[in-house]
Amino acid sequence: MKIQSPTPKMLAEIVNGIGWVTFNAPEKRNAMSLDMWLGLTEILKKLNEEKSLRVVILKGAGDSAFVSGADISEFEKNRSSQKDRDVYEEAFDAAQTSLANFPKPILAMINGFCIGGGLAIALNTDVRIATDNSVFGIPAAKLGLGYGFDAIKTLESIVGPSNAKDILFTARFLNTKEALRIGLVNFVVASAELEKTVVDYAESIAANAPLTIQAVKATVGEVVRDPGQDSPEYIEKLVNNCFLSEDYKEGRTAFMEKRKPEFKGR
Repeated sequence: MKIQSPTPKMLAEIVNGIGWVTFNAPEKRNAMSLDMWLGLTEILKKLNEEKSLRVVILKGAGDSAFVSGADISEFEKNRSSQKDRDVYEEAFDAAQTSLANFPKPILAMINGFCIGGGLAIALNTDVRIATDNSVFGIPAAKLGLGYGFDAIKTLESIVGPSNAKDILFTARFLNTKEALRIGLVNFVVASAELEKTVVDYAESIAANAPLTIQAVKATVGEVVRDPGQDSPEYIEKLVNNCFLSEDYKEGRTAFMEKRKPEFKGR
């Protein structure tokens, strides 16, 4: 099922419960323009309305990049004045928030360059699977750009404070081996195996109990947001709903009958 997009530079569809979102500007290594940031937020909103959706995969068109960063050719037009910067940053922040708060799992399928805004997108997904020729970095210091609190907090929560400083201070590029070592990515595979690996992984998630996955994602999000807090009331409710669900009964029954469970998300 195709999902209508406000720009041809963003594509989306749902196939067998898996949502596919494609950054579709291969001639610019999928660099993010303002309309792409706006389009990403709108697409995620539409995907969230589809009851058949179990998991989302983000990918870049072509073979050279996931997303190579922001479209610098737009900076003079869209980021040179305070007013223009505020509009751009609002679109950027809305897209990142939509990713971070999306209730279903999101996977980043990374092939090639994953730089700047592209890495920010990947860091707000739940699992990152990359090819062995991928490249990562945040070149803000080379452009004189500030890097916001939320973006740095997300980076630091994944790679730790020292690695976050290294990445941002030097603005250097990391290869996949180093990215895997510091936890920037979860898995590394050969380019030829990437799509099959990601689809198999997505299908394994889609086969599991949706209410459990929703509760886990929400809980991890709260832990990252405030590691010292007690369990929020809505988290307790999500967890308890799992025990009260038809899926929990189905999971127990399937286990006893030694068959694969058929979860309905209720």
